[in-house]
Amino acid sequence: MAQPQQTPSGSERERDTTTSLAGKPVEEQWIRRMSEQQSAPEQQVAGKSQGGAGATYKVAVFEFENFQGNKAEFSAECKDVKEKGLKKVGSVIVESGPWVGYGRCGFTGEQFILEKGEYPRWDTWTNSQNSYSLFSLRPLKVDSSDHKLHLYENPGFTGRKMEIVDDDVPSLWGHGFQDRVASVKALNGTWVGYLFPGYRGRQFIFERGDFKHWNDWEAPTPQIQSVRRVRDMQWHKRGCFTVPAPDPAPGPGPDPDPAPVPPAPPAAAGAS
Repeated sequence: MAQPQQTPSGSERERDTTTSLAGKPVEEQWIRRMSEQQSAPEQQVAGKSQGGAGATYKVAVFEFENFQGNKAEFSAECKDVKEKGLKKVGSVIVESGPWVGYGRCGFTGEQFILEKGEYPRWDTWTNSQNSYSLFSLRPLKVDSSDHKLHLYENPGFTGRKMEIVDDDVPSLWGHGFQDRVASVKALNGTWVGYLFPGYRGRQFIFERGDFKHWNDWEAPTPQIQSVRRVRDMQWHKRGCFTVPAPDPAPGPGPDPDPAPVPPAPPAAAGAS
C-alpha cells in the first residue's frame, strides 16, 4: 500500500532551496548567456532533437596540435582512437555535434564536452590540468531545447534541493546553495557540471536521467560548483559555449599636475 505523502514543515520548506532561474530579476544580470540563442520561431523551425531521427554528427580528430598529423573522422562513437591509427589526440574540429570525449579508452576517465567549433590543443577543451589525453568519444544526445535540472545535497535525491531552469549558473554559492551535490535529476536537456566556479575544473556530463549518487557521473567526490546547458546547434546559432573575454584593464590615469614652478628669488639690491 502506498504511504500517504507528508506535507513538509516550514523549516523543511526553508531547507528546500528551489531556484527557477528562468524568471530571475534584472539584478542578476551577472548570469550571462554565453552563446547566442535563437528566437522562439527559429527554435520551432530548427526541428527535432539533435539526438532524434535524422540527426547528424561529425568530428575530426588530429594527432598533433593545430590540426596537424594523422587525421580520423567520425560520425559515430569510437571506443579507441588508437584503432584508427592515431597515437593520441592533439586537436579536434567538431563540425556537428555535440560530442563528449573521454580521457581513457572505452568511454571512461575524465569527460570533455566538445560542442561545435575548433579545439587546436588540449587546453581548449579542458582546464582541469588532470588529464592531457583523449582516447574515446561519442555523440552526445540532446533531447530538447528546454533545460531543467535538480541538484540534491545528499544521495538518493534527499536533502536540500536546487532547481535550475533554462539558464547557466557560474556559482552555486551565489544562489544560496552549497558546493556539495550528491545526486542529480536531469529532467530536460543535457548539462555539464564543473568542479569549480566559473565553469572551471573537471567536467561531468548529465544527459537526461537520474543520477542517485556521485559515482553515477564518475566523480571522485560530491562536489559541483557551477553548471551550464550543453548547446545544441539546432537551437542555438553558434552551437557552442564561449567564455566572454574579461573586461579590459583600465588604462593609466592622467599624469598628476606638475609641481608648481617656485617663484623667482627677489632681485639683489643694486649698488648705490
